[in-house]
Amino acid sequence: MQIIRVKDKHEGSLKAFEMIKEGIANGAKVLGLATGSTPEELYAEIRKSDLDFSEMISINLDEYVGLNEDDEQSYRTFMRQHLFDAKPFKESFVPNGKASDLEAEARHYDEIISTHPIDIQILGLGQNGHIGFNEPATPFDSTTHIVDLTESTINANKRFFDKVEDVPTKAVSMGIHSIFTAKEIILMAWGEAKADAVKAMVNGEITEEMPASILQKHENVVVIVDEEAASKL
Repeated sequence: MQIIRVKDKHEGSLKAFEMIKEGIANGAKVLGLATGSTPEELYAEIRKSDLDFSEMISINLDEYVGLNEDDEQSYRTFMRQHLFDAKPFKESFVPNGKASDLEAEARHYDEIISTHPIDIQILGLGQNGHIGFNEPATPFDSTTHIVDLTESTINANKRFFDKVEDVPTKAVSMGIHSIFTAKEIILMAWGEAKADAVKAMVNGEITEEMPASILQKHENVVVIVDEEAASKL
């Protein structure tokens, strides 16, 4: 696990952008993508760039259960607004949170990942150590599954909704094993609120109570943290 400390999220996002650009130059064809506030500046850098994704594939980590893909809070909409409209991919996969059979949708998504192995996976980090929507106690061998979101995750996401009652309580998420199969992982974490999770992920016990701790065992992980997120390392 390589740790890169940066001054702030702007410098960190630029670093992640350069790594993705280098990866594409070296033949990467499939990007695993994250949503939320952490990668927003990274996506802004990509939009400004001359990178061409027209022959590439993207696979998103997760999607809320119950939201239509054109709902303003869906992750499909997030990706269109922050990346896809400006930089369309050959194919872009996001879980279908409105599927009539969610378990079948999870199996289908595993098939997509198997068919298109992820070259570079972008991750954020939850305050409770979750990656994707894999909450504490998620088995390390989990594949794509339906998640009951914890109260802390719901509270962290409520700022995006009019009221907390509107925040979905379930999601479809790549499992920890699904994420771990990526050839390269770039995890970004910004701000003091992430400091405890960063410390536990990097230096703590490898335990399912801290989902991101399994990344200690991955052969090619880069963790980019700003000064505040790295303050307890």
